[in-house]
Amino acid sequence: MTRKKAEEEANHVDWQGYFSSIRDVCPWSAPAYNKGKIDIQVWKGKPRDLENNLAIVYVHKHASSRLLNKIADRMMSARPAEEWLYSHPRFKGHSTEVPVLIQQDLAHLSRARQKGEKI
Repeated sequence: MTRKKAEEEANHVDWQGYFSSIRDVCPWSAPAYNKGKIDIQVWKGKPRDLENNLAIVYVHKHASSRLLNKIADRMMSARPAEEWLYSHPRFKGHSTEVPVLIQQDLAHLSRARQKGEKI
């Protein structure tokens, strides 16, 4: 599925606006998204390889925050080179407007957090 098609299926979310809005908690996400390093997909029950992406955001449209937490925990155990997070609109603040799982390259994320590394 192309990035554009996945975004259309993801409730027409303004991902560029979202990543820009979380700059204070994740300063690298907007530049990474703008450079095509964050892929948006619809969750189909199985993660993809990150390949050249720094992150993949999987929209899981009807998932509860509890289900997202369980999946993220399971993925963290099964895929130790990655960090798995989730976001749900019920948490407000910096949350996504649709339920999502977030798969990230752990080594890159750790460097970015420690050094304030730019993309």
